[in-house]
This record gives sequence, structure tokens and C-alpha cells, in this order.
Amino acid sequence: MALLGAGIPALVGAALHTDVGQPYQETRLYFGTQRADGRNPVEEREFMRFLDLEITPAFPEGLTLHDGYGQWRGQDGKIVRETSYEVVLLYPEKEADERSTRIERIRQAYEDRYQQDSVGRSDDKISAGF
Repeated sequence: MALLGAGIPALVGAALHTDVGQPYQETRLYFGTQRADGRNPVEEREFMRFLDLEITPAFPEGLTLHDGYGQWRGQDGKIVRETSYEVVLLYPEKEADERSTRIERIRQAYEDRYQQDSVGRSDDKISAGF
């Protein structure tokens, strides 16, 4: 019984100490594939080339890519359904301003190259450890 009781303070302390890792920023980018000019959607090989040439050099330490299927309402009021890609980027919070500049360049490059209305972006503050 004494041994069991000795472990309880450690478990309670671990449960109360939830900060794991360092302050990081998480940015998720949402890339659609339908082109505004009516041409065929952006193909997987085209997106992977964009990933290799634009995103990876800006975030060489790593990223996560998810295949997706999304929808959104166009300016004409119609629902557009399309294959999409979600890219998750993690970087130290202290680098957020400089990294945000890189991210905006990526978004603009994709919009320009593939005739996109926009590339979605969401940001969250998290704790991360590697």
C-alpha cells in the first residue's frame, strides 16, 4: 500500500504539468485544385512539383501533407467541390513574423501559378517537442 501511495503524488504532478515542448506556431494551408479559367484541375504531379520547388525550400526542416476533399462557395454563389491538399507547418513562435512572410509568398505563388482565388490559411499557437 505504501508503494502505491508513493506513486500518486507523481501522477498528480504529471497531470497538472501539461506544458510539453516549446512555444510553436502551427500554420495550415489549404490548396484547392480547381482552376478559375476552367482548365483541368491541378494534377497531383503538379502539386508535388510545387511542394518541392516552393514549400520545401521555405520549410526544409519538415512539414506534413494531407490529401483532402473540400468545398467552398464561389463568388457566383455556386458550391465548388474539389480535391485539395492541406500542408501543416510547425515553427518556433519566435520566428513567426519571418515565417509568415515565407508563407504569404507560397500562397501568392500558388494563386498566380494555378489561377486560384485564394489559398486558405489558419494559424494556432501550440506547444511542440521533437
